[in-house]
Amino acid sequence: MTLARRSLLAGLGLAGLLGAAGCTRNPSATEDVGFVAGDGSFSLVPVDKRVQAPILTGPDLEGKSLTTDGRTGRVVVLNVWGSWCSPCRAEAPELVKAAAQTRGTADFLGINTRDNDVAPARAFVRAFKVDYPNFYDPRGELLLQLKALPANAIPSTLFLDPQGRIAARILGEAKASTFVGAVNDLAAGK
Repeated sequence: MTLARRSLLAGLGLAGLLGAAGCTRNPSATEDVGFVAGDGSFSLVPVDKRVQAPILTGPDLEGKSLTTDGRTGRVVVLNVWGSWCSPCRAEAPELVKAAAQTRGTADFLGINTRDNDVAPARAFVRAFKVDYPNFYDPRGELLLQLKALPANAIPSTLFLDPQGRIAARILGEAKASTFVGAVNDLAAGK
């Protein structure tokens, strides 16, 4: 196992999850990527326990710069996905619907991970009509920065409250109503 891979797994807290079934293979990779399908569990961080999220900056799927900076005052929804992940494909229409329903309140951003070639990620976005920006993070470098509530299942969704603090996480596939409910609660100060 390479040092980079060991660091990724340690940073995401996956040591105990490697044997679980789910999104554990990337057809474009030569080795097991170590991600698992979550169970859809939702974790909310109490307001007084929230920590500031790191500012993520990196390329989008077209190679242009994308950042989470400057989004204070709005809920930010960070969805971690891979084109190779069937739960991600099932969840994509739900995210698109939730993004449309909360457009005035939340900024949705995707983090594409473990797609070693950007072409499948671009095809995924076109196929599911994903109209919000997506980071291209093939080596998981952005994910390593999210230590407070690591995204250790694919798909995963992190929610930042309007103050830019990590406020909630969903591990696994969720429905539009769950995303919309979380956005509305966080926007209301919960």
